[in-house]
Amino acid sequence: MSVLFEQIYALRDDSQVEGLSRFFKTGPGQYGEGDRFLGIKVPRVREAVKRVWKECTFDDLEECIQSEFHEVRLAALLVLIQIFKHAGTDTGKQQCVDFYLKNTIYINNWDLVDLSCYELLGRWLKDKDRRLLYDLARDGRSMWEQRIAIVSCMAFVRKGEFDDCLGIADILLHHEHDLIHKAVGWLLRETGKHDEKVLVEYLAPRYKTMPRTTLRYAIEKFSPEVRRKYLDGQI
Repeated sequence: MSVLFEQIYALRDDSQVEGLSRFFKTGPGQYGEGDRFLGIKVPRVREAVKRVWKECTFDDLEECIQSEFHEVRLAALLVLIQIFKHAGTDTGKQQCVDFYLKNTIYINNWDLVDLSCYELLGRWLKDKDRRLLYDLARDGRSMWEQRIAIVSCMAFVRKGEFDDCLGIADILLHHEHDLIHKAVGWLLRETGKHDEKVLVEYLAPRYKTMPRTTLRYAIEKFSPEVRRKYLDGQI
């Protein structure tokens, strides 16, 4: 048993399990159906990762990323990010990216996606061809791979690069699931925070037909008066 698993499992808190299970929608037919929790909040997972990440091997990560417990999978992803950030060569970073892409089947809830993808995949692709993200958006094996595609663009948006975010947003704009609507809206909002004109121009031909959730997220930083005009279709 890996030191990482032991560290995380030792933090279990049965009093928190029910609340986390409900929050992450683990009931029948819900997006997190069947996932199991140890009852550990993210800050405590991060503290454990900080203590032991230097001791972890990829064998440890493989054991933990496949765990039935949500927090153990999260810990594996957070360790992977640390290994990636401290890798001294592109070969070492590539190994982390390959591991991540190989194991997306276990990155199966929105927090696992959002806390890992742009810190790792987004950073890796900042100076590389980004077709991989378009492929994930169009042909991802799951909604979670599609969410990885759009949320990874945060790494570019924060550098003032918007084209890939907007291109992938177009692919996912009319996705059937609310969690994708929220992710797309979130990234559009971040784009607007950096360049409001880019967001306004993107919304102009689309805002009347895009999912309402996406629109609400995208215009969240606008004034109440402008938000009302968008929601009433009067822009």
